[in-house]
Formats: sequence, structure tokens, C-alpha cells
Amino acid sequence: MTSTERFGAAPVADVGTSESTWQQWFSTRGEIPMLEVDVERLVVLAAHPDDEILGAGGMMIAAAAAGIEVVTVCLSDGSASHPGSPTHSPEDLAAIRRGELDAATDILGVEHSVWGGLPDGALTTADGAMTRIVESVLDERPDTITGVLSVWEHDGHPDHEAVGRCASRITRERGLPLWRYPIWMWHWAIPGEDTIEWDALRAHRLDDGAMATKKAAVEAFASQIHPLSDAEADQVVLPAHILERLLRRHEYVFSR
Repeated sequence: MTSTERFGAAPVADVGTSESTWQQWFSTRGEIPMLEVDVERLVVLAAHPDDEILGAGGMMIAAAAAGIEVVTVCLSDGSASHPGSPTHSPEDLAAIRRGELDAATDILGVEHSVWGGLPDGALTTADGAMTRIVESVLDERPDTITGVLSVWEHDGHPDHEAVGRCASRITRERGLPLWRYPIWMWHWAIPGEDTIEWDALRAHRLDDGAMATKKAAVEAFASQIHPLSDAEADQVVLPAHILERLLRRHEYVFSR
């Protein structure tokens, strides 16, 4: 079963692999190497508005504090977060989510994201458009030592995986370092399973200040963490058990 199939078989409303299970595994696995980001410019790729904050907000805070230029790129418009909503059209949702992302990046202290505006849920057929967007950002500073931080290409969500594949190909072609952050893997994966490259895992620890800042940035995504209305199609996208895994003390990436 592929990661996409496994994510599809694990409804978000279900608990999935609990945070306590992950923490128990972390405690028995041994020390995970710490992330080292030795670049002058970090380009952060997200499939949807909030991916980059949830998966890598602390890393972005640390990079900016270290004097690294942080450039975030959100490739889709986020308009499909509540399909069938009786209260918000896809156009409404796209506008709301762009505003939320701008507010979240303000809280983190980084520039507003480059807005790709591609159709949410259709990035698997938009590789050419994604490539042009990402390459245009990379080409802005060709003489700057640059690394890419992207959502993971095996995360389970088709859009996440499409962005991850695009990032992997472009960075290989250009000889750039790549780090990949998982989002949905924490929900559907089994700790230690041999289909996942655990030896490539790197950790970043958030101090108290970074934790508070990341949590405040996540709160900016009201459309995702609170119901839009009482209608079934307007219910919470990121329930508490999902946020618990993404607001832990450490963030993790797969290093290449």
C-alpha cells in the first residue's frame, strides 16, 4: 500500500498514531541528529497555506534569527479545504487562507509568502507550473548559497507529494541541499516501520520563545482549527489530536 493509500485509509477525524506513541518511540530510538542549515537563503515550499507553519515554523524562526533570508512559497490557493461548504465558496476560502498565511508569517517575522495560486487538490497535474514558480524564486538570487525546505514527497496527501517530487527534482538538477518536512505522516505511519527512511531524520528543537511564536502563528489559521459553521462540511480540518503532533517541542525533517 502506498503512502497516499495509507493516508486515505486513515480519516483525519480518527486519532491515528497518537502523540504519546510517537514520544515513546522517540525515547527508545536514541538521539536523532540535530538539523544544521548552513545556507544564506532558505526557500520553504508548501502545498497549502499552513503546511510551512505547521511543519517548519520553528525552523523558519531559527533561520531568520540566524540572519538567513527566509522565502516561503505557497503553491496552491487552499480553496479546497472545505469542499461542499454551504457558507464559503472556493474563492472565499482562497482569500481567507491567503490572509491567514500573511498574518502567520507576520507573527513569525518573515516576509509574506510567494503566492502560487494553483488549484488546491490538483497539484499532481501542475508540475510544469510549480517548476516555473519555484525556479523563478531560485533564480532571483543565483549567487546566494541557497537551500530548500519542502513538504515531504511521501507524506500521503497527493498535493504534498507533488510538491515534494518537484522540489526533489529541481534541487538535484541544481545541486542544492534539500530538507523535507512531514505533516500527515505523523497521523498514518507506524513508528520505526521499515518503509520510511528514519536514518535520514534530523531534529530541530524549539525553545520557549519559538514555541509561543509558532503556536500564535498556528492560531492565525482560524478557518482550519475552528469550524466555519455548524454544517458538516464546515467542520474543523485540523482537530486537536493533529495539532498535538505538529506543536511538539521538536520539528523533524528528512535530510538528503
